Amino acid sequence: MRPLDLEFLPARRTRGILTHILIDKKYEGFTLIEVMIVVAIIAILAAIAIPQLSVYRTKSYNTSAVSDLKNAAIAQEAYYVDNRQYTNDIGRLTTTPYNLSISQGVSVGVSSANNEAYLMTAYHSVGNATYTLSGPGGAITN
Repeated sequence: MRPLDLEFLPARRTRGILTHILIDKKYEGFTLIEVMIVVAIIAILAAIAIPQLSVYRTKSYNTSAVSDLKNAAIAQEAYYVDNRQYTNDIGRLTTTPYNLSISQGVSVGVSSANNEAYLMTAYHSVGNATYTLSGPGGAITN
């Protein structure tokens, strides 16, 4: 019996498609134009997606500042219930029993506070807006 010679093996039929057991090496891989088209498509998608990603990141940083400002207002109201006055010191709100937690990169400050009202500001170091809250019961403004 002679050794198996793959070039002389007959073609076989698989689900109606004629296939060969041996594929020539010159037909393997991708052509240069196919690779260039894929790279061009990826570049177009990246050119669209990267600026949008930056916008969404900035929005999320700003939202973090707003959230921390709302939490600070709740802590300020709890402080008022206990002491019958609002505090100028944000440090008093971060301790027990008020436990205000400020997100990384966010700065929250109390501009003014007395027995009747308070004014607080918040911003994120990477965000693009500063938010203020005049309390009690005020709305957050940009």
